[in-house]
Amino acid sequence: MSVKKLLDMTGKVVLVTGGSRGLGLQIAEALGEMGARLALTARKPEELAQAKEHLERMHFDVYTQPCDHSQASSIQPVVESIMSHYGQVDVLINNAGTTWGAPAEEHPLDAWEKVMNLNVTGLFLTTQLVGRLSMIPRRYGRIVNVASIAGLLGNDPRMQRSLAYNTSKGAVVNLTRALAAEWGQHNITVNAIAPGFFPSKMTKWILGQIGDATIAQTPLARLGGEEDLKGLALLFASDACAHITGQIVAVDGGASII
Repeated sequence: MSVKKLLDMTGKVVLVTGGSRGLGLQIAEALGEMGARLALTARKPEELAQAKEHLERMHFDVYTQPCDHSQASSIQPVVESIMSHYGQVDVLINNAGTTWGAPAEEHPLDAWEKVMNLNVTGLFLTTQLVGRLSMIPRRYGRIVNVASIAGLLGNDPRMQRSLAYNTSKGAVVNLTRALAAEWGQHNITVNAIAPGFFPSKMTKWILGQIGDATIAQTPLARLGGEEDLKGLALLFASDACAHITGQIVAVDGGASII
């Protein structure tokens, strides 16, 4: 099979959680360009509508459903709606996430639970449903979890305010490995992208504190850009990934190697 065919996403249904902006929208653009039919979820309907309009201008097939993935009861109706619309989900991009800034000794319990409910529990429940309703019965699936280099490292000593986020992304890293081992028998691959610092609404407050220092200590001497996740996301979502599973790849300009 040609490499072009291996990377072709024509007809594949891709669900992107948190797909209305930032990294999720970047991934949706990449997979839509390669022929995928897109299903996007996000918490804010107005942002979803803007994303849908943007992607449809690019002539992509897009279906959207508002969903707060931190609320367990909201996930099943949305996944079932997507299944009803498209009939299947071939690729799941677990991108929805949040953070909270507070010193560990002062971190509010409700804020800790907010981060864990979305970044870990919501990801698990969405994956479980998509696996049970579509991927396992069809014996085909590509699951791509958006983790973070924060899940591979400790807190930056210049910040010391992201314990919940780092902990949640560490959980995503090991969920990726554990699920890859369990669901390999169903011909489902499970991999994770671990972005470094990309400008976004969520990272704005962090980069305001340490952005210049972060760039100075990054081998490629820049933050992540609008094209930098697309290639790896396509690889993990495509048939070129048929023998790659349980892997976590950092997209951070080399920041995590020094």
